[in-house]
Amino acid sequence: MFGYYFELALRMLRRNKALTALMVLAIALGIGTSMTTLTVLHVLTRDPLPGRSGTLYYPQIDPRDNSGAMPGKEPPEQLTLIDGFNLLHAKRADRQALMTGGTVPVQPDFAAIDPFYVEARYTTADFFPMFAASFRYGRGWDAADDEAKARDVVISSDLNARLFGGANSVGRTLRMADSLFRVVGVLGNWAPNPHFYDLDTGYYGHAEQVFIPLQSALDLHLQHEGSSDCWGNGTGGVGRIYPSPSCVWLQFWVRLDTPAKAADYQEFLIHYSAQQQALGRFVKAPNVRLRNVMQWLAYQQVVPDDVRLQTGLAFGFLLVCLVNTVGLMLAKFLRRGTEFSVRRALGASRRALFAQLLIESGVVGLAGGVGGLLLALTGLWIVRHRPSDYASLAHLDPAMLMTTFLLALGASLLAGLLPAWRACQVAPALQLKSH
Repeated sequence: MFGYYFELALRMLRRNKALTALMVLAIALGIGTSMTTLTVLHVLTRDPLPGRSGTLYYPQIDPRDNSGAMPGKEPPEQLTLIDGFNLLHAKRADRQALMTGGTVPVQPDFAAIDPFYVEARYTTADFFPMFAASFRYGRGWDAADDEAKARDVVISSDLNARLFGGANSVGRTLRMADSLFRVVGVLGNWAPNPHFYDLDTGYYGHAEQVFIPLQSALDLHLQHEGSSDCWGNGTGGVGRIYPSPSCVWLQFWVRLDTPAKAADYQEFLIHYSAQQQALGRFVKAPNVRLRNVMQWLAYQQVVPDDVRLQTGLAFGFLLVCLVNTVGLMLAKFLRRGTEFSVRRALGASRRALFAQLLIESGVVGLAGGVGGLLLALTGLWIVRHRPSDYASLAHLDPAMLMTTFLLALGASLLAGLLPAWRACQVAPALQLKSH
């Protein structure tokens, strides 16, 4: 019967093309606007490392003095250099990476390319396996290279294409900041969004071009870029380039494979803070936090408020469109009272008639879904041309494509419930007698 009802629905929709077009347009407008904003919200709130983010944690401790202290205040979002290396060398996690951001001048060996600056990440060896960084060529460095302050570098595929034409550059040298580095790896298509491991450098659309061992960067006094929070007499630190011991400016991530390990690590942070307090470095009682990736992103509120507001407004507009569609369907169905009465008189049940009208509503929804998809693609194209850091991410993935049609179908069926029910309540005898 479904095939028959579907064919009947197409015939009825073609009978009154103007009214059908209005219903399809109403649904398409609602679906188009809501799916545009929902897709943007979807790409901004998705997990940057699916399958891994639940085991990656961001430890926080509080080394500050009592100036401006508030009860229950969150600890700093970064670490001092001393605490960063203490936690790194403690090796209490399955993996751990200490890092910060910076910029370095690249000085190509050939005159065809002028020197230029690139975004850099100064980090430790576990960074690459912990964050599932994919490599096109080579690999990252190891812990021994960290301690030896090796002049190794991992570069992005974009920089590799710019400097070496995309060829395998592992083993070649790269001059940066008047020092020679050996290329040990070239990253593949790896750029997590949001840029969760260092939100100070940007939430979305940020990707470093070079990755250098942290201790090598400190040894060479490479330029640091990022926020720092100092207290007391905090001023310049190492060579007056980096923040002092009374400043937090480094990010630290750990991998803890089980909830039990996470609980143990939080206890370790408390004991470490108490130990540092006993040594006179920390003034406050232990104040620690341990959030996984998604908890960290939620705490940082990385999704812009205007995106959430636009999504709410778009679904409000979809509701208005559905109300209009209900009115149009009600007018269309009630005008066909005689047709329905004849069907009832010939033995059709109310349930069969109700199913026919819902299928007709569903066909309208599918047509509206196609129109809504085209409008959503246009809307996302407009978003990609906006001057925002997340604009380039606004693409419709398979999940959102399926959601478009499911939402259109569900909305049209919902809109058709009342008109179909009202049409089924018409008394056949009265309709036939009046005609």
